[in-house]
Amino acid sequence: MDAIEHVLAIRNDLGECPLWHPSEKKLYWVDIEKHTIYLLDPVSGDLIYHNVGLPVGSFAFRSKGGMILATRDGFAFWQPGDNDLFFLGDPEPGKPGARFNDGAVDRAGRFWAGTMTEDDDSSSLYRLDRDHTFHQMESGITISNGMGWSPDNRVFYFTDTIRKVIYAYDFDLQSGTITNRRKFVESPNEAGVPDGLTVDSQGFVWSVRCGGGNIVRYDPSGCVERVITLPVSHPTSCIFGGTELNELYITTSRMLVPEEHRMQQPLAGDLFRLRIDIRGLPVSEFQD
Repeated sequence: MDAIEHVLAIRNDLGECPLWHPSEKKLYWVDIEKHTIYLLDPVSGDLIYHNVGLPVGSFAFRSKGGMILATRDGFAFWQPGDNDLFFLGDPEPGKPGARFNDGAVDRAGRFWAGTMTEDDDSSSLYRLDRDHTFHQMESGITISNGMGWSPDNRVFYFTDTIRKVIYAYDFDLQSGTITNRRKFVESPNEAGVPDGLTVDSQGFVWSVRCGGGNIVRYDPSGCVERVITLPVSHPTSCIFGGTELNELYITTSRMLVPEEHRMQQPLAGDLFRLRIDIRGLPVSEFQD
């Protein structure tokens, strides 16, 4: 396994939601605080970015082109280069301090995204279906975060950040239902909190520890298989990319690093990569 590579000095306030586009062979991600979506060609180094005018917690590629966004103001369609968003609806209208956070698309083409507030446990998880209706799937969450599915589509993973818990559910791909919630990982004594996650082709879960400066790989039973130490304290999310899906891209935050420590972390907010002999799973597109 190679060392962590410093890919791009971007100094994101809150980099999040990296996604690899398989046909474009490019990496997308967001800076939530800067309202910006980035697009990087890792081969040429070309970087394109778009300010969409409001916080975007997560997004996914759409089969019809463009993207589905989970924003401060609800779900919206967006075409790169356009100035306008087409809003589908907001499941939590008028809720003070609330916005969407992390999200992902299941292999039937439904978009899942969770909400967050800063100081309570009133957040929820929603599923946006192909007919553009949305459904509350979980409630009583602190900060909704990293989610993903096992390779056989039988298990759904979902992170409740402030409680330092990753839940596992039984998942039915055809109906999109989740049942039998249990604690996959609970880590009250570990540094930092669980943030974004991804699931690899072997069914292992990679969970980023924001504030802990590492990524933990858990086996399907929830046992720690390895810990990857990073050169910054506040990584936020990760995704497998590259033509062979064996390059783990990692987003980070500068804003979350305490101000008195920022001088010691000049790479905080930058983009990193780990080349590894493990392959990820391709991301799914929102189908509508």
